[in-house]
Amino acid sequence: MSQWSQVQQLEIKFLEQVDQFYDDNFPMEIRHLLAQWIESQDWEAASNNEAMATILLQNLLIQVDEQLDRVSQEKNLLLIHNLKRTRKLLQGKYHGNPMHIAVIISNCLREERRILAAASMPVQGPLEKSLQNSVVSERQRNVEHKVSAIKNSAQMTDQDVKYLEDLQEEFDFRYKTIQSLEQSDKNSALIKQEMLALQAMLNTLDYKRKEVLSKIGRVIHEIDMLMSNMLTEELLDWKRRQQIACIGGPLHGGLDQLQNCFTLLAESLFQVRRQLEKLDELLTRLTYDGDPIPVQRPQLMEKVNFLLYNLFRNSFVVERQPCMPTHPQRPMVLKTLIQFTVKLRLLIKLPELNYQIRVKATIDNNRRFVLCGTHVKAMNMDESANGSLSVEFRHLQPKEMKSSAGSKGNEGPHMVTEELHSISFETQVCLYGLTINLETSSLPVVMISNVSQLPNAWASIIWYNLSTNDPQNLSFFNNPPAATLSQLLEVLSWQFSSYVGRGLNSEQLNMLAEKLMGQQVSYSDYQLSWAKFCKEHLPGKSFTFWVWLEAILDLIKKHILPLWIDGYVMGFVSKEKERILLKDKTPGTFLLRFSESNLGGITFTWVDQLENGEVTFHSVEPYNKGRLAALPFADILRDYKVIMADNVPENPLKYLYPDIPKDKAFGKHYSCQPNEVSKPSDGGVKGYVPSVFIPVSKILNDSTDPHSPSDLLPMSPSVYAVLREHLSPTAIETAVRCKLFH
Repeated sequence: MSQWSQVQQLEIKFLEQVDQFYDDNFPMEIRHLLAQWIESQDWEAASNNEAMATILLQNLLIQVDEQLDRVSQEKNLLLIHNLKRTRKLLQGKYHGNPMHIAVIISNCLREERRILAAASMPVQGPLEKSLQNSVVSERQRNVEHKVSAIKNSAQMTDQDVKYLEDLQEEFDFRYKTIQSLEQSDKNSALIKQEMLALQAMLNTLDYKRKEVLSKIGRVIHEIDMLMSNMLTEELLDWKRRQQIACIGGPLHGGLDQLQNCFTLLAESLFQVRRQLEKLDELLTRLTYDGDPIPVQRPQLMEKVNFLLYNLFRNSFVVERQPCMPTHPQRPMVLKTLIQFTVKLRLLIKLPELNYQIRVKATIDNNRRFVLCGTHVKAMNMDESANGSLSVEFRHLQPKEMKSSAGSKGNEGPHMVTEELHSISFETQVCLYGLTINLETSSLPVVMISNVSQLPNAWASIIWYNLSTNDPQNLSFFNNPPAATLSQLLEVLSWQFSSYVGRGLNSEQLNMLAEKLMGQQVSYSDYQLSWAKFCKEHLPGKSFTFWVWLEAILDLIKKHILPLWIDGYVMGFVSKEKERILLKDKTPGTFLLRFSESNLGGITFTWVDQLENGEVTFHSVEPYNKGRLAALPFADILRDYKVIMADNVPENPLKYLYPDIPKDKAFGKHYSCQPNEVSKPSDGGVKGYVPSVFIPVSKILNDSTDPHSPSDLLPMSPSVYAVLREHLSPTAIETAVRCKLFH
């Protein structure tokens, strides 16, 4: 079943997450129509290779054209229109930057895998539960309801101001009429009657002025309360969800809802501001003793301007944190002289601001780094799918300044990966006579000068965003706090779900917990130090826990990804637990686990039974990326042979734990037909014997002791090929012994 077919079968809450990352940059319609073709391309490789990305973009447009031909025959007018529009959009947007579409599609496919993984393992950890608190959802609904009510109140006050304006015009007319009559007969009954009516009208004007000012004051107070309490909390919650999403957590939404609230509040405040300006105009035409306008209006206008300043300042946010397109799953790690992208949004969406706001990007204040590339751009509503007012910097790159002595500070492999920096952004809004300076900053970033520093830099990013809500604590690692182990394990599972498409289950996490803290019964409240996670070597090893885990992630990503996604790699299981699981199983049952002693190694262990009924276990020397680059792991499992004491090569691997026939589990991942060693007469380069890779081990049945890894070293394929073709079984055994023990 294709990945897209699996996505469509998800529950509605997961489908809503999928909907969040499909927009005009890559329409879901194209994802649906070209599902199989899209999934068969290597978009991640293309995101780092412009020539490959160019070819894929051309092929994508060809695929769209073929769909256009098909729907044209079906005379589906709506689909024809949408496909033509999409084709034009894709060609126009990515013709000059094909790697950008490769990055987008790669990210979409990865997020789909992450959501599928989350759906298959619905157990939530403490962090995810805290982000999905029902109180938060209730507050969101309350905020939207109150904003809508405030907008209605401001509009109703508009009608009151208009009524007041009409009433004053009538008063002006009658007052001027009386003035003309006074000159002829000041003491007439008509004049006295008109004067009494005019006084009554002035009393009504005074009452209405006080009423309008009171209503305006209530609207301002409601906006103030909403901004000070619930809206501020909503924005902080969104920023926290963004932090968690950056380290692999659940996708964070809600920014569009916040934009709607901020925009409506800004519109309401500007509406109130116009109402106060209208009152000022009325004041210039008529005032009197006890007039409330000159007393209350200045204070109300000052409060409105203050709220507008705060609203605009809070509305300037980093929508997408700094990230190198070459490493989309490692945001906030930036390599010197390598471009990164970052996206800003103003949550107040007003047409008057389109292309009027120019944003400037800078880095730190210590002048150690500078930003090269286009660091000043205008915000606009054209590039975003939902028409938000945003700007995306795509060509920024950090450069380390040379020291005064002419040498480069810490540049090179010794750059500190616990040193935090900040990308800052500033702009100015000029609107309706107001000038507001805006500033915001990215989450702390780590600078590296060599990709070898990436794993440790990413560990710093994980620890920071896991441990603090503070968006700008650049001195965090001067004294890094401990983290709750239960939360850390949840984040580690996210690393697997976001990076390799499948998170970790409770048994796998238990093994990691034991790896970190030793044999303890409960770890829910256990506090783990930064040093234990990333600085101190594991007991008896020459590497840290994080280096060990990162090497496993790299191994999965590059060599066993399909097997991992299918859930066939148990991976994190100790040798002791491995034997407990296998001891009662049918001989030939095996499982796959990651090596605890070799970085980035995977091995398999199977259970066997001697003639006397005793159970034995066999584990091969771990396969690392060098050996897996030569032969796919699924093929190794299919073709693996051992030579027993009777010199008969046979494959001992029958069932994947607990009882899945090997070919049923791995059959679809085999790269070719089972290997057969060709005879010299079968062809090949003249003068040479053709050969293929065959993993072979030698097991001696005269010992019931567990075999060490050296007992199961795979025999060279060429050696085995020659042995099988030209030597007798006795000679093969002799050759094997020579290979094993010399």
